Amino acid sequence: MYIRKDDMVVVISGDDRPKKGKVLKIFPEKNRVIVEGVNMIKRHMRPTQRNPQGGIIEKEGPVNVSNVMLVCPKCSTPTRVNFQIRSTEGKASRQRTRICKNCGEMILAAKA
Repeated sequence: MYIRKDDMVVVISGDDRPKKGKVLKIFPEKNRVIVEGVNMIKRHMRPTQRNPQGGIIEKEGPVNVSNVMLVCPKCSTPTRVNFQIRSTEGKASRQRTRICKNCGEMILAAKA
């Protein structure tokens, strides 16, 4: 999957089409992501210790990963992702890095 947690994405289809947001959670087995402020759903919650009030709560619902597009942090435009395999010095393993198709810059994972 080319999208990771804490990436900025833009919705390219559906009711929330022009919205941008940060990826909060990823479900790779279902090809779905939860994006901050996108696909808001209402849940009827009973009172619990964490939420003693209960009531109707709005939260983000999952969106199919094909409906979002990664925003490049360097050129700040929605972009497709290219993968490049780089071998690191001193290690026998190789890393897959994400490359922006528009500007050619490496897309680093966001540090939270």
